[in-house]
Formats: sequence, structure tokens, C-alpha cells
Amino acid sequence: MATTADFRNGLCLDWNNDLYTIVEFQHVKPGKGPAFVRTKLRNLRTGRVIDNTFTSGVNVTTARVEKRQYQFLYKDETGFNFMETETFEQINVEEKLVPQADLMKEGQQVDILVHAETETILSVELPTYVELRVTYTEPGVRGDTANSPSKPATVETGATIKVPLFIENDELIRVNTTSYEYDSRVKEK
Repeated sequence: MATTADFRNGLCLDWNNDLYTIVEFQHVKPGKGPAFVRTKLRNLRTGRVIDNTFTSGVNVTTARVEKRQYQFLYKDETGFNFMETETFEQINVEEKLVPQADLMKEGQQVDILVHAETETILSVELPTYVELRVTYTEPGVRGDTANSPSKPATVETGATIKVPLFIENDELIRVNTTSYEYDSRVKEK
């Protein structure tokens, strides 16, 4: 059990017979009436974000959620297959639990959120940045910065990312997995 004073971003709650994580919260103390806490909660099963207001000091039930490190092996008709890096145990995860699947390549390290009491897989989280090779992009034309300073590029996983004009085929780039945006070039060793 916890109270609203214990709220922090990332805290997992067992609320309304479902698991939620706090995305954002704000303590509000109006001039008239009791204090309250405005929250944005993300459902760990569906990914949907909802707004909710809790009265200040109310008790809420917290849920124990563990992050475990896995390696992505391959995708088949049943879903995505991962291997735990310590025990080499393999698991299969449904496609709906992998939100950024088009940025994940074989051998990629990911974190899998697991509900500790029921051992239920909640979601798969990629690192914030991944390095991917550009497989196809149109050549950039010098002086063509007036219309569009970026161009689409297809990366090795099949995703399409907007990149600057100077990026060419077969270059290694760094991509932000939360916004699907180009971050930088990667120097090859």
C-alpha cells in the first residue's frame, strides 16, 4: 500500500482491477477545498493513457513489476521469441506487447516488464536509442534545402525514418525509439 505522497513517475499501481503506471502527476492545493493529485496513467496491458484525479492522502495498492533483460532472437507466426541473457530460457511474446517492433533487429537487447506475482508479461521496452543501417534512401541534391531539409530512409528492420539530406545508403545511424527520429550518425569501428 502507498499514499498519494509516494507517487513518482514509473510507479505501478493495481487500480480498477488492472495494472497502471504513472506517466505524469501533479499535486494541486486549491485555495478552497481539499488537496488532490492529477495523474496520467498508462494501462500496462493496453497501452492506453487516461487522466485520473486522486484525493490527497488516499491509499492505493502498488504492484510489483520487474524489468528483466532479454535478447531478441526471431519472429515467427506465433509472435516474437526472446532469450533471457542469464538463464538462456526462451519465451514467446505476442506482437501486441511489442510497441516498437519495426525498430527491433535480431540480437537486440530489450527489457521485458513482468508482473512479479503472476509472472505475466506486460510489455517489451527497447532502449531509448538503437543503431540501424540505412538500406535505401534517395540521394540528396545539393541546394535542395528550401523544400525539405529531410528525406525518408528505410532502415534494415523495414521502418522508415526521416533523415537529413547528407545521409546515404549503407550508413549506420542512431534512431530515437520513442519518437522515431534520426539522432546522429554512428562512426564505424
